[in-house]
Amino acid sequence: MRNFVLSLHSGVDDHHNVFLLKRFVDAALQAGHQIDCIFLYQDGVNHANQNIQLASDEFPLVETWQSLHALNIPILLCVTAAEKRGIDIDNTGRFKVAGLAEFSMLAAKADKWVQFK
Repeated sequence: MRNFVLSLHSGVDDHHNVFLLKRFVDAALQAGHQIDCIFLYQDGVNHANQNIQLASDEFPLVETWQSLHALNIPILLCVTAAEKRGIDIDNTGRFKVAGLAEFSMLAAKADKWVQFK
């Protein structure tokens, strides 16, 4: 069994990376591995924007984050990147505000860090 930390660096317009991240999580868990956290960094913090309005025929971002949250995987939001992009860090829903130091400690303990850019 391996412990993974994941980071997502791309914004809400890049549905493909979120799709790949979700597939990776599903496959890793099915193989008996553990996902210690998903860290939203750079433009990835825009996924925590509570005002996202997507067309019904687009990739189901909100539902994907809900399903990942339901797996009890901590979804961490970089506070500095969020503030820089105008994200209300007091209203982040299922996303937990964290700093790079917290993520660095988790990454140091993990067997692998996988980035989705």
